[in-house]
Amino acid sequence: MLGLIVRFIVSALVLMLVSFLLPGFANMGFTVALVASIVIALLGFIVESVLGKEISPHNRGIVGFLVSAIVIYLAQFLVSGMEVTVIGAALAALVIGVIDAFVPTELR
Repeated sequence: MLGLIVRFIVSALVLMLVSFLLPGFANMGFTVALVASIVIALLGFIVESVLGKEISPHNRGIVGFLVSAIVIYLAQFLVSGMEVTVIGAALAALVIGVIDAFVPTELR
């Protein structure tokens, strides 16, 4: 349980960094980023459950990248205070994918 909490806190910090650095991604505070990281994780879980592991946002590759961008874009409609453009979601998926490649997690 503690590992899951740490994962969401780290994900929120990464989202805050991404929102600060990337165009098309509105700056967000820690609370909004934390809620967004939980919503993104839930949306990713739903996508993986419905469409299977082959299309999972956690897969590295073009399909995983596209699904991640779509999940990030859709999260803005569920999280108040999160604003992202399509290009911003694509850039965020790319940056988060690169960060995930260097700091992999085994909680999936």
